[in-house]
This record gives sequence, structure tokens and C-alpha cells, in this order.
Amino acid sequence: MKRLFAYLCQAAVLGYLSNGAEAAPKQADAVPGEFLVKMKTPVNTETNYLESKSDQMKSYIKTVLVDANTLVIKRPSFEIEARATAFLQALPDVEYVEPNYIYKINRVPNDPLLGQLWGLINLGEKDSSGSLGTPGIDISAAKAWDIETGSKDVVVAVIDTGVLYDSPDLKDNMWVNTAEEIGVKGVDDDGNGVVDDIYGYNAIKNSGDPKDDHGHGSHCSGTIGAKGDDGYGLVGVNWNVRIMGIKFLNSQGSGTSEDAIKGIDYATKNGARIMSNSWGGGPFSQLLFDAIKRAQDKGVLFLAAAGNDSNNNDKNPSYPASYDLPNILSVAAINNRGEVASFSNYGKKTVHVGAPGVNVLSLTTGGYKAWSGTSMATPHVSGIAALVAARFPNIPNTEIKRRIVETARPLAMLKSKVISGGIADAYAALTNTIPHPDPNDPSLWSSESKEIETPHPYPVSFAQEYIVEIAGAKEISIYFEHLETESGYDFVTIEDAGGNVIQKISGDYSESFSSVVSGGYAKIRFKADDSNQGFGFRVSKVAYR
Repeated sequence: MKRLFAYLCQAAVLGYLSNGAEAAPKQADAVPGEFLVKMKTPVNTETNYLESKSDQMKSYIKTVLVDANTLVIKRPSFEIEARATAFLQALPDVEYVEPNYIYKINRVPNDPLLGQLWGLINLGEKDSSGSLGTPGIDISAAKAWDIETGSKDVVVAVIDTGVLYDSPDLKDNMWVNTAEEIGVKGVDDDGNGVVDDIYGYNAIKNSGDPKDDHGHGSHCSGTIGAKGDDGYGLVGVNWNVRIMGIKFLNSQGSGTSEDAIKGIDYATKNGARIMSNSWGGGPFSQLLFDAIKRAQDKGVLFLAAAGNDSNNNDKNPSYPASYDLPNILSVAAINNRGEVASFSNYGKKTVHVGAPGVNVLSLTTGGYKAWSGTSMATPHVSGIAALVAARFPNIPNTEIKRRIVETARPLAMLKSKVISGGIADAYAALTNTIPHPDPNDPSLWSSESKEIETPHPYPVSFAQEYIVEIAGAKEISIYFEHLETESGYDFVTIEDAGGNVIQKISGDYSESFSSVVSGGYAKIRFKADDSNQGFGFRVSKVAYR
């Protein structure tokens, strides 16, 4: 009963169900009664074409997505989804049918306190929450800026809640559609199908005004390209860049497949080289996949937030980050000590790099605020991609992705969590150099065999303490060969000799070293609640120095 109550509360607050490593597949949110119908033959918006559709379809056509060769159909909202899908699928010339899925921003709410830009330069100071950082856990922006500070020739589309394009931090770095800027108000001067789209596109209203009414898109944009060296406000990873505002998420932070596809296609057709996407949700969508593929065919690099469900994306894909396309670069979040954020999704085979994503300061509709999420990590890497594109305008985006992944700076806590095993590094990507191994990686230390394990599976309400000691050691780290608990409910806590909590783990943490514990003593506490057992853990060795 307790679990059911917590589950329903979570659904009510978030609007969707968290996809944890142990969770069953979630029911995807979709717009009631709306379906995206991929046609076998080319679609168009001409009256003759629409009239040619059968009476069973034409009266329900809401939108025509020409680039996606798709009709958006609105059926009665009371109609059962499976029945409506089967009905539409059976109509002539229909290739396949999908619900109009709803996507959500990837920000974890945080107190609106001012922080420091530790993701760019981390000197070990405290972040906005008071957490003391580790010097050097940043994207090496200071060193990178000695080489490159960005270029107005690089267009980054921020596909999100929109952008505060008139903000002093962003106005000088906005993409500008000159034909519309100097054209006639109320006229589609450049003939791209959108009127007065000076700074980008609002896919929700099909208008040219991508003004942010939430704050999330502006927060991401500020990290990518708040104007630098101007004596005002913030500085982004790029001092100079062109940010194209694409609004498909509404003021509550959610949007649909239809509008995501429209936004991606607009950015593709209007010259974006990089797309920054701090959103996710819903199952595999062939139509969204195809839109990203169309962007890939035009040479676009698609940065995507890994997600905020503490989920292993290798086991439970999180879209769009998990689409198997070579132009997608997926990003996990880390804190200012180089640890994977407790909320961040990860995946040794599917998530590419880590980046700063906890208590990150940037611009919002309510002023400067420090927010957390893979949403905040992704624009750091989008910014790095834009720096590389500015420095090397003729290299393909596949090479930019390769550089970012292969030159990521190794971090012990990312070694088993992302493909690169490290944090994206702007300087290393610009210079195409492989950083040195992490000196604090326990796998490089001496080690001693140590077998400690819980029952498998552990019983309900299980609680146990285990002591680990290495005589004479200055630091130790415990290797969990296998650790899997019910995520968010059953916890493994590691304490030092003074009883200080060093790390608290829940979910899938297999093949990983613990955080480093000072001294040669550590206590492992395991505590489970009264339902849903997991494997527990098995320790096989302890590293020390």
C-alpha cells in the first residue's frame, strides 16, 4: 500500500512515471485522440490532396507534416487508443500509425539560489547548495578559451521551451533571419512557411515567435552562449555563437511528437549545425527517429540529455537520447566532485559522456537561478561542439562527436557509467588530445581481495552492517562486483571511521568502485524496506593507497 501511494504521488507531481532501472515499462503520455499517420505516398497541403483522402480520414486531419510525409489526425478523445490506431492503420496508403507522444524537460527542480559557474572553472569552491567541489572537475573552459571563444558562423538550435532572445545575456548571440528582420511584418518574406521568424520558430503556435515562457530553454541557451567579455551577467561556453530558438515545449515544460518533429525539421532546413535537446519521455517513435535522421543527413549533430530517472539506459532506453543514430551524442550529469548525479541516467554502452549538471547557474525567465538535471549537462557539451565547429568549420559533425567522446577526461566515478568513461573536455576536444588517466581512479591503486555479500535476493526489511579495514591505508575504495537494489527505496550507505556518510547508493551500481574513503576503515550499511527485494551486493576487492 505504501509503494502504491508513493507511485501515484510521483505520477501526479511529474505528470509521468519515472523509468528507474528496476521499473516496469511505463505507459507513455500522449495527446488524447491525436495520431501521427505516416503515409506511403507523398503528402502535401493542397486542397485537392486533402479532399482526395477518404471521408474516414479527411475530416480528422489536423496538420500536414510535409517533411515527415505524415498527417496528424485528431480522432474523438473518448475513442479507445488501440481501436483508433487499428482503424487508421487499416486505411489505404497508410504505412504506420503512432500516438502524438508528449515529451518533458529534463530538469530536476532546485532551490532558486545563485551559484557559481563551476562547470566552466572549478577551483574547489562551494556550489549554490554549499557543497564543496573538487578543483578541476569542469570542462576546462579557461584553457579552451585561449584557443577559441566561438564564432557567429556556428548555429546552435536550442529545441526547448524557447529563448529570451531580448535578454542582455543572449540578444547579441541570437540567430537572426535577415530576410524576415528587414522584411514586411506579417509576411513570410523568405518563403519558408513561417511568418516573421526572426529568431527561430514556435512549433506549438506555428509562429515565428519562440519567446520563452518557462525559463528552461533560456537556462540551456545561457550555458551554451551567453555573450562573453561584455562586462554583463553570465558567460557561456561560447562567447560568440548564433542561437536559434525552437519552442516546442509549453510553459509547463511539456510538448508533443508533432511539435518536436516540426521543430527539428525547421532547424534542419534553416541551417542549424548543432541541436541541443534537454528533454525526453515516451517510447520509441519511428517518426521522431526519422526527423533526427533527416537532420543527420544534413550533417547536424544532435546532443541529447540522457534523462533524470537514475536509470541504466543500456537496459531501459530513454528517448531521444537512446536512438541508435550516429549523429546523437548522449550526456549524463555529474556534480562538482566528479560523481554521477543521483538523478542522472547512465549507460556504459549508450550514454557517451558526463558533464556538469548539478547546481548550474544560468539565465531563466525569473532571473539567474541554479538548476540541476541532465538538461543542464547537455548544453555544456553542445557548447563544446560549437567551439570545435568554430575552430574547424570544415570538419564533419561525426568528427566533432568523435573528438568529444574520445578526448573526454577520465573520471573514476564515470568509468563504468558512460562510453567515454569521462567528462567532456573543451580544451582536449579542441586540441584533439587524449587526457591523462584519473590519478584518483581506484582501479590504478593496489588492491586486496575482500569477499562481502548480502543474501541474494535480500529479504524484505533487511538491515545489515559490514566492516572493511585495510591496515595502514590512507585511502580506500570498495569494489562492488554486483550491486542492484530497488531504486529509490533500498540503500547501501558507506561511512568513514567518524560516522560521516561518504556515499549513498540505490539502484544498479555493478562493476563500480565506491567513492574514496579517507583512512583504512569503512562501514557499509544496507537497509531495505518492506517490499520488492533485489539482488543486494557482492564486494570482491578493496583498492587502497
